[in-house]
Amino acid sequence: MKFEDDGVIPNSRYPLLLFRNALPNVSGPEMAKLFARNNWSNSWQNGVYPFHHYHSTSHEVLGVCRGLASLRLGGERGRTVDVRAGDVIVIPAGVGHRNLGASSDFVVVGAYPDGRSWDLLTGQPGERPRADENIAALPVPETNPVYGGEASNWKFWG
Repeated sequence: MKFEDDGVIPNSRYPLLLFRNALPNVSGPEMAKLFARNNWSNSWQNGVYPFHHYHSTSHEVLGVCRGLASLRLGGERGRTVDVRAGDVIVIPAGVGHRNLGASSDFVVVGAYPDGRSWDLLTGQPGERPRADENIAALPVPETNPVYGGEASNWKFWG
């Protein structure tokens, strides 16, 4: 899924990737270990914020380990997608995401290529152009967080 800059959320020239049922029956700790083996680390386990936000200092992977949720991707003018346990979302830096509603047991594991640090931006005045500069400076991840391999082998952003 590709999302254009809407003037508030920058989104990305790279597509957001949704892998349906990629990791069925995988616990949060197991998911974090898999991501780390594939060089996506600095992980955490929780939910998704209920407000539009994006990251300018890192791409992000979200693996749904429990429950289900309705996420708004790409900002207010974006697209609503329902996700459930086993789904994995690779979110390019700049792409907005928001939890519109979830089951009480909804949990995701998040991680970042090369263990990068992430910022939390919400489309407020003054965030750009610095956010745009940060996003433009980020390299394409070297590996796929689920399947590993070199980025050129997974042919999504390379």
